Amino acid sequence: MSHSPFGFDWLLDWAERTPEATAVGSPAGWLTYRQLAERTAWLAAHLEERGVKPGDRVLVALANAPSSVVVSLAIQWLGACAVEVNREWGAVALAVIAAQIDARHAVIDARDALLWGSIAADAGLTDIWVVQVNRPSEGLWAALDGVAPTWLRPDGTLEGSGGKGAPPVRDAQAPALLLYTSGSTGVPRGVLQTHANIAANTRSICDYLELTAQDRAMAILPLCYCYGKSVLQTHLMVGGSVFFDHRFMYPRVVLEAISQERCTGFAAVPLTFELLERQVDPRTIAMPSLRYLTQAGGAMVLSTTRWVREAFAPARLFVMYGQTEATARLSYLPPDRGEDKAGSIGRAIPGVELAVVDPGGAAVPVNQEGHLVARGANVTRGYFRAPEETAEILRDGWLWTGDLARKDEDGFFFLTGRARDVLKIDGHRVSAAEIEQRLSAHPDVVEAAVVCEREPVRGEMAVAFVVRRAGATLSEADLRRYCRAHLPPYKVPGAVRFVEALPRTSVGKVAKGELLARLA
Repeated sequence: MSHSPFGFDWLLDWAERTPEATAVGSPAGWLTYRQLAERTAWLAAHLEERGVKPGDRVLVALANAPSSVVVSLAIQWLGACAVEVNREWGAVALAVIAAQIDARHAVIDARDALLWGSIAADAGLTDIWVVQVNRPSEGLWAALDGVAPTWLRPDGTLEGSGGKGAPPVRDAQAPALLLYTSGSTGVPRGVLQTHANIAANTRSICDYLELTAQDRAMAILPLCYCYGKSVLQTHLMVGGSVFFDHRFMYPRVVLEAISQERCTGFAAVPLTFELLERQVDPRTIAMPSLRYLTQAGGAMVLSTTRWVREAFAPARLFVMYGQTEATARLSYLPPDRGEDKAGSIGRAIPGVELAVVDPGGAAVPVNQEGHLVARGANVTRGYFRAPEETAEILRDGWLWTGDLARKDEDGFFFLTGRARDVLKIDGHRVSAAEIEQRLSAHPDVVEAAVVCEREPVRGEMAVAFVVRRAGATLSEADLRRYCRAHLPPYKVPGAVRFVEALPRTSVGKVAKGELLARLA
C-alpha cells in the first residue's frame, strides 16, 4: 500500500504495478488504472493551459462517474482544491458557494447547463467544462453564453487529449477538497480537507475494513459527501475498484449489480437500509462476493440494524460514526460486538483519540454524559473563511463534534444526543435523541424526529413528527401514553404530528430545519 499522502500518487503507483486492473466503473463501462492515470494527467495538463494554478478552487458539480474521479484528481494534481458540490442543491445555494470561494472554473453536467448559465456571470465564472456523452449542441453552448465551455466526455477525455502535464504539485498540508456540510444549524459551511487529512483517514479505514486490491465497492453515495468520497479514496489507496450505480430507485437492480459486478463491499446510510427492508429481501439474491457492509450518516434503529445483519449474512456489518470535519470517520463498531454493544458507535479508529468531557474540557467519569471530542491527523484545519465557527469546533487541539455521548467501562462510546439538539423543558435539559429512540422503539412506529417549540410556561416543548407503520391505527394519545410509561413526565412530547415521511437532506439525514419551518 502506498504511504504517500497524495491520492494521485496512489493512482500512479497502481497504474505502474497493475495497469490493466479495473479502477472505476459504472453500467456504461470500466476504466483501468492505466486509463484513469492517463486521463488524469491529460486533464491536468489541459486545466493548467486554461489557467488553473496552485491554490485555485475549482467547482465540481457532477454525478458519480469515472469523469468525476478524473476531474477531482486532476485538480489536486495541479495543487488546486476541488470544491465538490451536490448538483441538485439549486441555483441560489450554488451561486452563494461559487461567490464565496471566488471560483473562476467549474466542471458541470450537461443537464445543468441552463442552471449554470443563469448564475455563471454573477458568480464570476470564466471557464466551464461540460460532461456529456456526445458533443453538446449549439443550444447548450448558447445556454452558457459568456463563459468558455469545453466538452468533457464521461470517461474524462477531451477532444485532442494526449498532452502531458508537469509533475504533480506537492504540499501535504494544502487543501485538496472543500466539502460543504449543513452542520447542526442548517447553514452550509465549507470544510477544508488537506491531502494529509485524507491520507490519514483513508489509511485508518483501510486498516479496520482490511481492504485489499481484491476489494470492489458498490458506490451509491454522492462523492460530494464525505462518506461517499471515503469509499472511493480507500479503494484507490489499496488498488481496489469502485462501481458507481445511480439506479437505487430500483433497489433490487442495485443488489443484483452487486452480484453481477462481484462487489465485496456496500456502503449505505440508514435511509438506504430502511428502503431495502421495505422493498426487497436480499436473501432472494445471490451475492457470494459480498463480504462486508458499512453504515454511517446517522443512527439507525436497532431493529433495522439487526435486519441488515440477518438479511445480508454472512457479509459483516460495520456500524460507523464520523463527520466531514474529521474527513470522514472517527469510530467503528466491530461486527462481532454488534449484539452485546448494540447502539454503540464503537471505539476510535486507528490514529484517532476520542474522549467525553464536560463543557470546560475536563474528562467525565465512565457512563456519564458529556461532550464527545476527538483529535487526530484526520481533523480539519477549519471551515473556509469562517474563523469564528472554526474556533468554536477546534479548541486546544480537539475537535468538538457537537455530539453528546457516554463511554462505558469497556471503552465503547454511545451517542446520547446533539449538544445543540437539547431542549430545555421545565428547567431540565432533554436530549431530542433520547425521545426519538423511545418513540422508534414502539412497534407501530417506523421512525420519529423531535424538535422544540417555544412554549410560554415550560420554555420549550418537545414536538414529535412520527411515521407510522403501514396499516397502524396508532393515535397521538396512544403514543403519549406509551411515552409516559417509559419516560419521565417532562420528556413526554407535548405534541405528536403524524407524517407520511420525514423530510431528508440529499444524503439521507432528517432535515430538522424543514420540520421547524412546518411549526412556524
